[in-house]
Amino acid sequence: MSKTVAGNFFEDFKLGQIIEHATPRTIGHGDVSLYVALTGSRFALHCSEPFAHDLGFNRAPIDDFLLFHMVFGKTVPDVSLNAVANLGYAAGRFLEPAYPGDTVAAVSEVIGLKENSNRETGTVYVRTTGTNQHDDKVLEYCRWVMVRKRDKANPAPAPIVPQLPEAVPASALAVPDGLDPEDYDYIGAGAPHRWDAYEIGEKIDHVDGMTIEEAEHALATRLYQNTAKVHFNQHTEREGRFGRRLIYGGHVISLARALSFNGLANAFKIAALNGGRHVAPCFAGDTVYAWTEVLDRAELPGRDDLGALRLRTIATKDRACADFPGRVETGYDPSVILELDYWALMPR
Repeated sequence: MSKTVAGNFFEDFKLGQIIEHATPRTIGHGDVSLYVALTGSRFALHCSEPFAHDLGFNRAPIDDFLLFHMVFGKTVPDVSLNAVANLGYAAGRFLEPAYPGDTVAAVSEVIGLKENSNRETGTVYVRTTGTNQHDDKVLEYCRWVMVRKRDKANPAPAPIVPQLPEAVPASALAVPDGLDPEDYDYIGAGAPHRWDAYEIGEKIDHVDGMTIEEAEHALATRLYQNTAKVHFNQHTEREGRFGRRLIYGGHVISLARALSFNGLANAFKIAALNGGRHVAPCFAGDTVYAWTEVLDRAELPGRDDLGALRLRTIATKDRACADFPGRVETGYDPSVILELDYWALMPR
């Protein structure tokens, strides 16, 4: 019996299956510093202890997307090691802040299965929950991924595609206990613009671009212990569809979020991930730009000091976003690599 693991293929998944993922991860200050080094993120809440204290936190929480990647990375060996592509996200909620010293673990439930028409692959839908060392839920989200079959001739289960919400309701957004923006430091945050200053339909060009280096994307993906072969193994990927390694889509998410600081500096906390699509592949040497559209503004129950913005961020490669490239009649502009729909908290 082999002692090594080749990852699950489509026919290995069963509806309702619970997968407890290996290697709980204690997050250290070094992880936080490395994340900043790899993404350039400048959101003050995750960089400054005094800023976090003024907002009502005991200390600076880790970046929400660093938490997401840490939890996501736990799932890769079991869910997407044999993936062709990660297709999308939905119903994501950031439930509790995570801090340096916290240990995160992950468990996933298979909530849908559908064989593709070529019978060589199938789509697997999972709901993943991340917890801390106290078994508190810190994050939950759904994703669906195209996974190779072990054998094209193997029978497939009856297709089950879960009904997932278009967006997390604003009433379901989790606001951290004790969060109080009365002493919010707008100078430290880097911009004066509050929730009230943003209009539905407004588009923001984040102006700056960031070129992805080969070493950076590999280091970022290792940081999250994401073991997907397509990101690491040039020996095998040079014979693959693109002839080179793919950038982990989560790294593009983090770069787009980091770039959005220029225009959304006071969107200090991600509250929910409504949906996301990795529209096209990204490679080392590509330069990432981003722009954001305000889809909605929501008041939060019982709060007149805090609001939520529903944002759609588009990331492009090798194209600046002054003209807001996005969807076109035939699908997407060729430069688009990411569409991300999320809720962010902002002072009023």
